Amino acid sequence: MIIQQKGFDIMVDFKKISPQQIVENPFKLIGGDWGLVTAGTPEKLNTMTVSWGGVGIMWNKPVVYIFIRPQRYTIEFLEREENFTLSFYPDEYRKALGFCGSRSGRDVDKIEATGFTPAFAENGAPYFKQAKLVLCCKKLYGQFLNEESVIAGETVLPNYNGDYHKMYIGEITEVLAK
Repeated sequence: MIIQQKGFDIMVDFKKISPQQIVENPFKLIGGDWGLVTAGTPEKLNTMTVSWGGVGIMWNKPVVYIFIRPQRYTIEFLEREENFTLSFYPDEYRKALGFCGSRSGRDVDKIEATGFTPAFAENGAPYFKQAKLVLCCKKLYGQFLNEESVIAGETVLPNYNGDYHKMYIGEITEVLAK
């Protein structure tokens, strides 16, 4: 079913499933295949590739957790919006995901450059029609990582130059799958 909202499609070619019905390996999806975190409105949205994060249960809810560096343009959208999506793509979009992870939305229109087609979830959060799996999320928590909390410094600290990621935990409110 296709529903129009401000000129964009909602739930195109997707079916709703519960988080417990996700059959793909989250380690492969996030760490291997990569995904896009996307936030914004029909008028202005941004997306970036994520490869650090996970899924689980927290506060008795199914959740995702993702990590965004403070200098990334996407953090402005995540801070401003209540909802975001985490979406995953077939292998043929690997080059587009690489582009979205290596360019800033401040400098280039990633959506135009990749040919992704925006759509919007019931919660208003943007995703792209090309996705195979979309986790629609509501922000529950956000906090910057910090050096004082690092236990395994030899493992963690080489990843930073003072620009600690902000961790976001989002409740999975809807899952769309092809």
